[in-house]
Amino acid sequence: MSNPTRRARASCRRPSGRDGGSDATAAHGGRPSQLVLRWLGPGDEPLVQRAGHLFDAPPREAWARRFLADPGHHLCLALVGDEPAGFVTGVEMTHPDKGTEMFLYELGVDEAFRGLGIGVGLVRAVSTLARERGCTGMWVLTERDNVAAMATYRSAAADEESDHVMITWRFDASTG
Repeated sequence: MSNPTRRARASCRRPSGRDGGSDATAAHGGRPSQLVLRWLGPGDEPLVQRAGHLFDAPPREAWARRFLADPGHHLCLALVGDEPAGFVTGVEMTHPDKGTEMFLYELGVDEAFRGLGIGVGLVRAVSTLARERGCTGMWVLTERDNVAAMATYRSAAADEESDHVMITWRFDASTG
């Protein structure tokens, strides 16, 4: 029997705009001509490492392996040709009175590929996945003065903003 998670993840793939070359922008709409969105899963840890420059800190192999192995954790990598250009991560969270929601954990787009619609495409991909997996909604936290993030989320059809405050606790990362 096929795995429905893998089938849903495969739907993120987009055909490339044309064959050959490594041109980053298409003649129409300024979008990358060879953009492929690829959902990663177990065994794709080397791709996570190749995309390490897109993350806040270098990915740790053990953490990447654990993330990719969890069926409620999702990582979609945007590739332009063979080059990692962006990524989005989503984490399914279930609560007794809210059902399962998708938390858009992180979105990153390489500076060289910003302004081309990759971020919006990645947000739409995780939103589509959330709907396919039966999530009741999706949410993200960002700073109000992060103009690029706010514009990306609005362009990807986010429908509500709030003035919540995020409180954090820091624990020793070496124990993870």
